[in-house]
Amino acid sequence: MRLTDKVAVITGGAKGIGFAYSQRFVAEGARVVIADIADPLDAAEKLASADRVLGVPTDVSDVWSVRAMVDETRRRFGRIDILVNNAAVFASLKPQRFDNISETEWDRVMAVNVKGMWNCVRAVVPAMRTQGGGRIVNIASAIVAKGTAFLLHYVTSKGAVIAMTRGLARELGPEGITVNAVAPGLILSDTVQENPDITNFQSAAVMQARALSRDAFPEDVEGAVVFLASDDSAFMSGQTLIVDGGSVFSTL
Repeated sequence: MRLTDKVAVITGGAKGIGFAYSQRFVAEGARVVIADIADPLDAAEKLASADRVLGVPTDVSDVWSVRAMVDETRRRFGRIDILVNNAAVFASLKPQRFDNISETEWDRVMAVNVKGMWNCVRAVVPAMRTQGGGRIVNIASAIVAKGTAFLLHYVTSKGAVIAMTRGLARELGPEGITVNAVAPGLILSDTVQENPDITNFQSAAVMQARALSRDAFPEDVEGAVVFLASDDSAFMSGQTLIVDGGSVFSTL
């Protein structure tokens, strides 16, 4: 129960790995706001904690949608202690050469994965300032360190997440707000498993590269996100935790 009575906004928290985060945060004692473009009300009902879970339809690429979600969160719970920037375009992608990616798809990935994160941070920071601090956890990807081919828009967007994490940590540290990132490897959430273009992409190479040679599931990442959202990580900021079974070794 490391997050007892904390208020956490989890973007993209209605499905896939985001829903796993939502479940874990509730189990850790948090009050959770599921901010998602797809079925957040249904997801909130599944958690069966009506007094502690709020589902808010949210398009993170739309600044007004994000601001409305933050306003609703503050009306319901009075504060925001944690932001988990999880919403991203990934599970629906098809690996392809960079010059075959359509401009529409490129722009959508950047709008959600990069601009969406920026929109959410801008919207929650005023509340965190008023409270004297907070925790921001950005979901990046271990794919950045590998320079994986055929997903250039996704790799580029997650590289931007890591850079944004470092810059924000410098800006927000004096106000008691920590900003860190978790970089998972390929996680077999239910939404990812629905797309064989992703699950079969370089699967043998992914497995061979891992020190822990097994598939990874949402429960393998939840603990790292909870750690960075809790007071256990109070003296960490600007860091990226790679959670990929020992495929990529980070450097100091």
